[in-house]
Amino acid sequence: MKILVLGSGAREHAIILALRSEETEHEILAAPGNAGIARDATLVELDPNDPAAVTGFANAQAVDLVVIGPEAPLVAGVADALRERGIPVFGPGKAAAQLEGSKAFAKRIMEAAGVPTGRAVRAHTRSEVEAALDELGAPHVVKADGLAAGKGVIVTDDRAAAIAHAETYLATGSVLVEEFLDGPEVSLFFLSDGDRVLPLSPAQDFKRLGDGDSGPNTGGMGAYSPLPWLLERFGGEDAFVDLVTRDVAEPVIRRLDAEGTPFIGLLYAGLILTEQGVKVIEFNARFGDPETQVVLPRLVDPLSELLLAAASGHLEDFDRPGFAEAVAVTVVLASEGYPVKPLTGRALTGLEEAAAVDGVHLAHAATAESADGLVATGGRVLNVVGLGTTFAEARGRAYRALSRIGLEGGQYRTDIAARVVEH
Repeated sequence: MKILVLGSGAREHAIILALRSEETEHEILAAPGNAGIARDATLVELDPNDPAAVTGFANAQAVDLVVIGPEAPLVAGVADALRERGIPVFGPGKAAAQLEGSKAFAKRIMEAAGVPTGRAVRAHTRSEVEAALDELGAPHVVKADGLAAGKGVIVTDDRAAAIAHAETYLATGSVLVEEFLDGPEVSLFFLSDGDRVLPLSPAQDFKRLGDGDSGPNTGGMGAYSPLPWLLERFGGEDAFVDLVTRDVAEPVIRRLDAEGTPFIGLLYAGLILTEQGVKVIEFNARFGDPETQVVLPRLVDPLSELLLAAASGHLEDFDRPGFAEAVAVTVVLASEGYPVKPLTGRALTGLEEAAAVDGVHLAHAATAESADGLVATGGRVLNVVGLGTTFAEARGRAYRALSRIGLEGGQYRTDIAARVVEH
């Protein structure tokens, strides 16, 4: 197939690497991509957020499938424009993408579908925020209603900090003040063709910048998959996945379809396992980052066939995707100053030595070629992914490779998946 992947991060690189690993050779195009993606796909000059430009290119180039990685093109309606021209696209239309684009919309859909989630109050002014904070109590959870690149959430006991965070987003819209939910978090992806859903394997990511879940929230500093500790509470990963499929994914997909906004693409369920049961923290309308980097390397079935089936409305032809027993651990290398004000343009060294470590590959997030070699161009620079038969092996490989990479001021967590190894 000729496949166009939209996006420029490690998530998109992970998708491309999964497509590249298949027995069938595909022609893979990417826009805008990055320096790492350029080694595994052909980069094209194309604005991924421009529906007309993407549709015109895909039509002219006879693209068989368009895969939309980030959220911005979805909310911009790129998938709608492609479908209107009959071009298969993996990604929901603008209306259904509001499941991620608007936290208030997502809460309404969950309520209508009977999906378990925390209480939430939508606030438009500082006084409404203050009243909601007092009503729901601490710890305080405040979320930007719209897209915020994974950085629109604050969880804090500091009431003043919660108000200050809210005021950052009130200038351009509303915020949600939510009930704090306590428990371990799990990310679970679902492929959807608008009618049927197929689950992938769950993962856990690490949102805080520093070890021990300290520091500010980020877009994600690492992840691992599978989750062996689900055995103790749910009797195993399959039982957990069945529960979430039944109580969360299927009701939401049915509700969106009933409202005339079928969801075709990747439904990301951000879950928390509370003492009262599994509850939804948030939905995203695309593959998660960095969870994709540990889920797709374990996928046994051809990703291209699954994505095309979802885009074409034929998931009923497929069984639940299979996953290898291998363990995957990814650690994110970030620039100095991330997530507030990352310092970019600094040289990256040792990447070939890192990739040479057995069981390791790199997924580039923000890299570019310069006259002197690769440089970092953003906050999260790249993912080091370690695979192994045990968590200790996979984790050890990832950190051994990471130790060979040089980036002035670079920062990363040293405790990704450490607790799983200990237990």
